[in-house]
Amino acid sequence: MGKDPRGWTWPHLNPHQAPQNQALSALLFLYRELLERDLDLEGVIRARTRRRLPVVLSEAEVRAVRQELEGDPALVVGLLYGSGLRLMEALRLRVQDLDFERKELTVRDGKGGKDRLTLLPASQCEALDRHLQNVRRLHQQDLAAGWGAVMLPHALARKYRHADRQWGWQWVFPQRNRWKDSAAGKEGRHHLDPSLVQKAVKQAVGRAGLTKPAGCHTFRHSFATHLLERGQDIRTIQELMGHSDLNTTMIYTHVLKRGPMGVISPADQL
Repeated sequence: MGKDPRGWTWPHLNPHQAPQNQALSALLFLYRELLERDLDLEGVIRARTRRRLPVVLSEAEVRAVRQELEGDPALVVGLLYGSGLRLMEALRLRVQDLDFERKELTVRDGKGGKDRLTLLPASQCEALDRHLQNVRRLHQQDLAAGWGAVMLPHALARKYRHADRQWGWQWVFPQRNRWKDSAAGKEGRHHLDPSLVQKAVKQAVGRAGLTKPAGCHTFRHSFATHLLERGQDIRTIQELMGHSDLNTTMIYTHVLKRGPMGVISPADQL
Protein backbone atom coordinates (compact mmCIF):
# COMPACT_ATOMS: atom_id res chain seq x y z
CA MET A 1 0.00 0.00 0.00
CA GLY A 2 1.14 3.62 -0.63
CA LYS A 3 0.03 7.06 0.57
CA ASP A 4 -0.29 10.39 -1.23
CA PRO A 5 0.05 13.83 0.43
CA ARG A 6 -3.66 13.83 1.33
CA GLY A 7 -3.22 10.77 3.49
CA TRP A 8 -5.17 8.38 1.27
CA THR A 9 -3.90 4.81 0.99
CA TRP A 10 -3.78 3.55 -2.57
CA PRO A 11 -3.81 -0.17 -3.35
CA HIS A 12 -0.83 -1.66 -5.16
CA LEU A 13 -2.31 -3.90 -7.85
CA ASN A 14 -0.60 -7.17 -8.59
CA PRO A 15 0.38 -7.31 -12.29
CA HIS A 16 -0.53 -11.02 -12.32
CA GLN A 17 -3.99 -10.36 -10.88
CA ALA A 18 -7.00 -10.85 -13.14
CA PRO A 19 -8.52 -7.63 -14.61
CA GLN A 20 -11.78 -8.50 -12.84
CA ASN A 21 -10.04 -8.35 -9.47
CA GLN A 22 -8.32 -5.09 -10.37
CA ALA A 23 -11.65 -3.51 -11.23
CA LEU A 24 -13.15 -4.76 -7.97
CA SER A 25 -10.27 -3.34 -5.96
CA ALA A 26 -10.68 0.01 -7.68
CA LEU A 27 -14.40 0.09 -6.86
CA LEU A 28 -13.75 -0.77 -3.24
CA PHE A 29 -11.22 2.04 -2.99
CA LEU A 30 -13.60 4.52 -4.63
CA TYR A 31 -16.47 3.79 -2.25
CA ARG A 32 -14.53 3.37 0.98
CA GLU A 33 -11.86 6.05 0.64
CA LEU A 34 -13.46 8.72 -1.53
CA LEU A 35 -17.25 8.34 -1.18
CA GLU A 36 -17.00 6.98 2.38
CA ARG A 37 -19.79 4.50 1.71
CA ASP A 38 -20.08 0.75 2.01
CA LEU A 39 -20.37 -1.18 -1.24
CA ASP A 40 -22.68 -4.20 -1.27
CA LEU A 41 -20.62 -7.05 -2.74
CA GLU A 42 -23.08 -9.86 -2.08
CA GLY A 43 -22.89 -12.36 -4.91
CA VAL A 44 -19.65 -10.92 -6.31
CA ILE A 45 -16.97 -13.59 -6.81
CA ARG A 46 -13.31 -12.74 -7.13
CA ALA A 47 -11.61 -14.22 -10.16
CA ARG A 48 -9.14 -16.98 -9.32
CA THR A 49 -5.64 -16.68 -10.69
CA ARG A 50 -4.41 -19.63 -12.71
CA ARG A 51 -2.02 -21.84 -10.79
CA ARG A 52 0.49 -23.76 -12.87
CA LEU A 53 2.49 -26.80 -11.88
CA PRO A 54 6.20 -26.10 -11.35
CA VAL A 55 8.77 -27.30 -13.85
CA VAL A 56 10.67 -30.18 -12.25
CA LEU A 57 13.73 -32.00 -13.57
CA SER A 58 14.42 -35.68 -13.13
CA GLU A 59 17.57 -36.70 -11.28
CA ALA A 60 19.21 -37.57 -14.60
CA GLU A 61 18.34 -34.13 -15.99
CA VAL A 62 19.69 -32.38 -12.89
CA ARG A 63 22.91 -34.37 -13.25
CA ALA A 64 23.17 -33.51 -16.95
CA VAL A 65 22.80 -29.77 -16.36
CA ARG A 66 25.20 -29.70 -13.41
CA GLN A 67 27.84 -31.48 -15.46
CA GLU A 68 27.73 -28.55 -17.88
CA LEU A 69 28.43 -25.99 -15.13
CA GLU A 70 31.72 -24.93 -13.58
CA GLY A 71 33.09 -22.32 -11.20
CA ASP A 72 30.81 -20.19 -9.03
CA PRO A 73 27.61 -21.01 -11.00
CA ALA A 74 28.20 -24.73 -10.38
CA LEU A 75 28.49 -24.15 -6.63
CA VAL A 76 25.43 -21.91 -6.54
CA VAL A 77 23.30 -24.41 -8.44
CA GLY A 78 24.54 -27.12 -6.08
CA LEU A 79 22.95 -25.17 -3.23
CA LEU A 80 19.76 -24.36 -5.16
CA TYR A 81 19.20 -28.08 -5.66
CA GLY A 82 20.94 -29.49 -2.61
CA SER A 83 19.48 -27.03 -0.09
CA GLY A 84 16.29 -25.80 -1.78
CA LEU A 85 17.43 -22.18 -1.91
CA ARG A 86 16.13 -19.34 -4.00
CA LEU A 87 18.81 -17.75 -6.17
CA MET A 88 19.15 -14.56 -4.10
CA GLU A 89 19.17 -16.57 -0.88
CA ALA A 90 22.24 -18.41 -2.17
CA LEU A 91 24.00 -15.26 -3.37
CA ARG A 92 23.40 -13.43 -0.08
CA LEU A 93 24.95 -16.16 2.05
CA ARG A 94 27.64 -15.03 4.48
CA VAL A 95 30.55 -17.27 5.50
CA GLN A 96 29.11 -17.64 9.01
CA ASP A 97 25.83 -19.00 7.57
CA LEU A 98 27.51 -22.29 6.61
CA ASP A 99 27.93 -24.91 9.34
CA PHE A 100 30.06 -27.68 7.86
CA GLU A 101 30.14 -29.72 11.05
CA ARG A 102 26.36 -29.92 11.48
CA LYS A 103 25.69 -29.91 7.72
CA GLU A 104 23.34 -26.96 8.17
CA LEU A 105 22.82 -23.77 6.25
CA THR A 106 21.11 -20.68 7.65
CA VAL A 107 19.06 -18.46 5.35
CA ARG A 108 18.94 -14.94 6.77
CA ASP A 109 16.11 -12.57 6.00
CA GLY A 110 14.55 -14.82 3.36
CA LYS A 111 11.21 -14.26 1.68
CA GLY A 112 8.86 -12.57 4.15
CA GLY A 113 11.84 -11.42 6.24
CA LYS A 114 12.18 -14.85 7.87
CA ASP A 115 15.28 -16.82 8.87
CA ARG A 116 15.34 -20.61 8.45
CA LEU A 117 17.61 -23.62 8.65
CA THR A 118 18.02 -26.03 5.78
CA LEU A 119 20.38 -28.78 4.62
CA LEU A 120 23.99 -28.25 3.67
CA PRO A 121 24.55 -31.25 1.36
CA ALA A 122 27.60 -33.30 2.24
CA SER A 123 28.43 -33.67 -1.45
CA GLN A 124 28.98 -29.90 -1.67
CA CYS A 125 31.14 -29.45 1.42
CA GLU A 126 34.55 -30.25 -0.07
CA ALA A 127 34.05 -27.96 -3.08
CA LEU A 128 32.64 -25.18 -0.88
CA ASP A 129 35.58 -25.48 1.51
CA ARG A 130 38.08 -25.08 -1.35
CA HIS A 131 36.05 -22.16 -2.68
CA LEU A 132 36.07 -20.41 0.71
CA GLN A 133 39.83 -20.82 0.97
CA ASN A 134 40.16 -18.83 -2.27
CA VAL A 135 37.61 -16.27 -1.06
CA ARG A 136 39.53 -15.84 2.19
CA ARG A 137 42.78 -15.18 0.32
CA LEU A 138 40.94 -12.58 -1.76
CA HIS A 139 39.58 -10.98 1.41
CA GLN A 140 43.05 -10.86 2.98
CA GLN A 141 44.36 -9.17 -0.16
CA ASP A 142 41.60 -6.58 0.10
CA LEU A 143 42.43 -5.94 3.76
CA ALA A 144 46.12 -5.55 2.94
CA ALA A 145 45.16 -2.97 0.29
CA GLY A 146 43.17 -1.01 2.87
CA TRP A 147 39.70 -2.22 1.90
CA GLY A 148 37.87 -5.48 2.69
CA ALA A 149 34.67 -3.98 4.14
CA VAL A 150 31.33 -5.52 3.18
CA MET A 151 27.83 -4.11 3.49
CA LEU A 152 26.06 -5.29 6.66
CA PRO A 153 22.30 -5.83 7.04
CA HIS A 154 20.08 -3.32 8.86
CA ALA A 155 21.82 -1.34 11.65
CA LEU A 156 24.64 -3.82 12.35
CA ALA A 157 27.24 -1.48 10.82
CA ARG A 158 26.52 1.07 13.56
CA LYS A 159 26.26 -1.52 16.35
CA TYR A 160 29.42 -3.44 15.42
CA ARG A 161 31.83 -0.89 13.97
CA HIS A 162 34.47 -3.33 12.69
CA ALA A 163 32.27 -6.29 11.82
CA ASP A 164 32.20 -5.34 8.13
CA ARG A 165 35.83 -6.47 7.79
CA GLN A 166 35.48 -9.69 9.77
CA TRP A 167 35.75 -12.97 7.87
CA GLY A 168 32.42 -14.37 9.05
CA TRP A 169 30.46 -11.48 7.53
CA GLN A 170 31.99 -11.78 4.05
CA TRP A 171 29.94 -13.01 1.09
CA VAL A 172 30.31 -16.68 0.21
CA PHE A 173 30.08 -15.66 -3.46
CA PRO A 174 31.75 -12.24 -3.85
CA GLN A 175 32.19 -10.49 -7.15
CA ARG A 176 35.62 -10.66 -8.73
CA ASN A 177 35.98 -6.88 -9.03
CA ARG A 178 35.58 -4.29 -6.28
CA TRP A 179 33.08 -1.47 -6.59
CA LYS A 180 34.64 1.97 -6.26
CA ASP A 181 33.33 5.25 -4.91
CA SER A 182 36.02 7.79 -5.77
CA ALA A 183 34.19 10.68 -4.12
CA ALA A 184 33.88 8.89 -0.78
CA GLY A 185 37.23 7.13 -1.14
CA LYS A 186 35.72 3.67 -0.63
CA GLU A 187 35.95 0.30 -2.31
CA GLY A 188 34.27 -3.00 -1.59
CA ARG A 189 32.71 -6.13 -3.06
CA HIS A 190 29.08 -6.97 -3.71
CA HIS A 191 27.91 -10.55 -3.91
CA LEU A 192 27.84 -12.27 -7.29
CA ASP A 193 25.38 -10.78 -9.77
CA PRO A 194 22.36 -13.09 -10.30
CA SER A 195 22.42 -12.56 -14.06
CA LEU A 196 25.77 -14.39 -14.27
CA VAL A 197 24.27 -17.52 -12.74
CA GLN A 198 21.06 -17.25 -14.74
CA LYS A 199 23.00 -16.98 -18.00
CA ALA A 200 25.24 -19.91 -17.09
CA VAL A 201 22.22 -22.09 -16.23
CA LYS A 202 20.44 -21.19 -19.47
CA GLN A 203 23.49 -22.15 -21.50
CA ALA A 204 23.98 -25.36 -19.52
CA VAL A 205 20.36 -26.39 -20.07
CA GLY A 206 20.86 -25.90 -23.80
CA ARG A 207 24.11 -27.89 -23.91
CA ALA A 208 22.47 -30.69 -21.89
CA GLY A 209 19.79 -30.97 -24.59
CA LEU A 210 16.83 -30.39 -22.26
CA THR A 211 13.52 -29.30 -23.76
CA LYS A 212 11.98 -28.20 -20.46
CA PRO A 213 11.93 -24.43 -19.75
CA ALA A 214 14.32 -24.85 -16.84
CA GLY A 215 15.96 -21.99 -14.94
CA CYS A 216 17.56 -21.38 -11.56
CA HIS A 217 14.28 -21.73 -9.65
CA THR A 218 13.68 -25.12 -11.27
CA PHE A 219 16.35 -26.63 -9.03
CA ARG A 220 14.46 -25.47 -5.92
CA HIS A 221 11.30 -27.12 -7.26
CA SER A 222 13.26 -30.28 -7.99
CA PHE A 223 14.68 -30.30 -4.44
CA ALA A 224 11.19 -30.42 -2.91
CA THR A 225 9.80 -32.92 -5.39
CA HIS A 226 12.70 -35.36 -5.06
CA LEU A 227 12.42 -35.26 -1.26
CA LEU A 228 8.73 -36.16 -1.60
CA GLU A 229 9.64 -38.99 -3.96
CA ARG A 230 11.88 -40.39 -1.23
CA GLY A 231 9.06 -40.35 1.29
CA GLN A 232 9.97 -37.23 3.28
CA ASP A 233 6.95 -35.76 5.09
CA ILE A 234 5.40 -32.61 3.70
CA ARG A 235 5.73 -30.61 6.94
CA THR A 236 9.51 -31.00 7.03
CA ILE A 237 9.75 -29.95 3.39
CA GLN A 238 7.59 -26.91 4.19
CA GLU A 239 10.12 -25.86 6.84
CA LEU A 240 13.12 -26.48 4.59
CA MET A 241 11.53 -24.44 1.80
CA GLY A 242 10.44 -21.62 4.12
CA HIS A 243 6.78 -21.73 3.05
CA SER A 244 4.33 -19.95 5.36
CA ASP A 245 1.35 -21.84 3.94
CA LEU A 246 1.34 -25.63 3.64
CA ASN A 247 -0.79 -25.31 0.49
CA THR A 248 2.22 -23.78 -1.26
CA THR A 249 4.24 -26.91 -0.52
CA MET A 250 1.37 -29.24 -1.42
CA ILE A 251 1.67 -28.32 -5.10
CA TYR A 252 4.70 -30.64 -5.31
CA THR A 253 2.49 -33.62 -4.49
CA HIS A 254 1.07 -33.32 -8.01
CA VAL A 255 4.40 -34.17 -9.63
CA LEU A 256 5.93 -36.66 -7.21
CA LYS A 257 6.74 -40.35 -7.32
CA ARG A 258 6.91 -41.72 -3.81
CA GLY A 259 9.73 -43.95 -2.58
CA PRO A 260 11.03 -45.04 0.86
CA MET A 261 14.12 -43.16 2.04
CA GLY A 262 15.31 -41.11 5.02
CA VAL A 263 15.80 -37.37 5.39
CA ILE A 264 18.85 -36.59 3.29
CA SER A 265 19.55 -34.04 0.60
CA PRO A 266 18.74 -35.22 -2.94
CA ALA A 267 22.14 -33.85 -4.02
CA ASP A 268 23.82 -36.58 -1.96
CA GLN A 269 22.09 -39.33 -3.99
CA LEU A 270 23.43 -38.34 -7.40
